[in-house]
Amino acid sequence: MKKQLASKLICPACLPQEHALQLDIRSVEDEDIVDGALTCRQCERRFPIRQGIAFLDPGRQEDRQASRYEQDEVLSSYLWSHYGELIGDEQATDAYQQWAGLMEPHGGLALDLGGAVGRFTFEMSRKCDLAVGIDKSLAFIKTARRLMLEGELRFTLKDEGLLGREVVIRRPARWQPERVEFIVADAQRLPFGAHTASSVASLNLVDKLPFPAVHLQEMNRVAGTSGSQLLLSDPFSWSTEAAEIDQWLGGKEDGPYAGKGMDNIVAFLGQGQERLSPGWQVTKRDHVWWKIRSHSNHYELIRSCFIKAVR
Repeated sequence: MKKQLASKLICPACLPQEHALQLDIRSVEDEDIVDGALTCRQCERRFPIRQGIAFLDPGRQEDRQASRYEQDEVLSSYLWSHYGELIGDEQATDAYQQWAGLMEPHGGLALDLGGAVGRFTFEMSRKCDLAVGIDKSLAFIKTARRLMLEGELRFTLKDEGLLGREVVIRRPARWQPERVEFIVADAQRLPFGAHTASSVASLNLVDKLPFPAVHLQEMNRVAGTSGSQLLLSDPFSWSTEAAEIDQWLGGKEDGPYAGKGMDNIVAFLGQGQERLSPGWQVTKRDHVWWKIRSHSNHYELIRSCFIKAVR
């Protein structure tokens, strides 16, 4: 973990109260903390830093969905989805470049929530002082950091059945790894203080969370009150595997979030919500086509609807 990130972190276990974390460094290489811990003086919770990765998810041990994203096949699918065009695959999409193209350059911090294997985080390294990718999956974060540190990744891309081929992702020169970091954390309990981020992004995440409204509140809490940007994109594939129906932000006929998810999110972020003061102004609303690959004959094409908002 980069040293410069430590001063921006708070204890996620104490939220909604915000308490700073005390840094204890055991091993460091240049500006990268390899081994150490972050401790909350208030609750005495200790968050380890191991092999350069900060573990800031207080509910990690109780997460029943996390194991799915630790599997090699799932990791391979997400690597292809994020970086497929960099290996010259004609089936790949440029969704992450489209999303990044919506963001204006800014100083300060950019947060990529549920950033998986890191493509949007790397794209944002060209537009801010520090871009932080956040995910609950250790496999995703470890892989993204390896690309950050080593400049290339080798992995097996499944062809059919037990057949596969090795491919190599090389980090483009336009990305700036010194402005990138990745941590294990929960997008519903962000380890950042109020109004510390100049931009926040949530890509294909909100329908996978048990409490999506809490996620929106957290995005709002950490974003600056003036001059900040918000990007949210999602296919709204609501499922009881991820959340109880009463927690969905759309896709149902009655309740406080009846109707379409994106319409409800736009209303949630607007001036009418007292908890989200000041509200967000939507400047663009559209969709991008995002694709994920299981093997050479199986792809899933997803219409990910997005809003870009500012305040």
